Amino acid sequence: MVARGHRSTTGLDTASVDLPGGTQSIQRAVSVLRILAAARETGLGLTEISMHAELTRPTAHRILSVLVAEGIVEQRAGTRRYVVGEQIPLLALARRARDPLLDIISPHLRAAVGAIGDTGFFTRRSGLDTVCVARKLGTYPIQVLAWDVGERRPLGVTNAGIAILSGMQADAVRDVLAKNRARFARYGVATEAILQEVAVARAEGFAVRARSLTPGAGAVSVTIRSSPGAAHGALTITPISRRLSPKRIDEIVAQLRMHANAIELELRAKRRPVGQRASSFGAKQPQELPLCCAPKTEPRR
Repeated sequence: MVARGHRSTTGLDTASVDLPGGTQSIQRAVSVLRILAAARETGLGLTEISMHAELTRPTAHRILSVLVAEGIVEQRAGTRRYVVGEQIPLLALARRARDPLLDIISPHLRAAVGAIGDTGFFTRRSGLDTVCVARKLGTYPIQVLAWDVGERRPLGVTNAGIAILSGMQADAVRDVLAKNRARFARYGVATEAILQEVAVARAEGFAVRARSLTPGAGAVSVTIRSSPGAAHGALTITPISRRLSPKRIDEIVAQLRMHANAIELELRAKRRPVGQRASSFGAKQPQELPLCCAPKTEPRR
């Protein structure tokens, strides 16, 4: 049973609610929506929302009242917890076209998982979060389902997040971590530890955790950059920890890098104007290293 507000029956008008004006109101409302999206079907209470959004309870309540009135947020009658409302998926129907990035990613993720045997994920950056947008199961008898498609976590919490941060400028990394600091406690991670992991990942060219957030599981991630060169997302494989030997890590990294390189080349080709591709056909072009490549490291022993 879900309780929703309706302007036609309650007479509530968003203009009459005492919210801070202008852009700040919109930013706060979007922040609340992202926090609720991370909570998924479990939802959050008012106190939790105000804490995560760093808002006072009265301010959080006023924002939620407007969002509930519009059907963007719903409040469950039994628990009084707030969840993302039915209007969100309905609004998303307006965008019928499939994300073109998924058309590029999917065959590569499938091939990598087929070669490795463990579950693979593609995670992309969304503001201060990482969102799982694709998952493929492998053939090994024990599969680690660390993420559900659509699940989001603060950037820096997951191994994929570490890989993405490692492809960003240092000042941008610190800015993201400063904004997410209050959210890290829920996952038992600290900003200083994340910075250390990011530094190692940047030096190695990939991120690895022998023990991930999922008990008994590890994770290996390689960054994918968009055609302008920004860290866009990450390919991740999540084997059980006992399968994550140094040799196995090298094998997984090699597979992920190969597919990340191919994905980045396809992204570049899509971005390049058709006329430019035609005029350069047959012309000798300087060799270009794939964006995800880092200086080679010695094999692990």
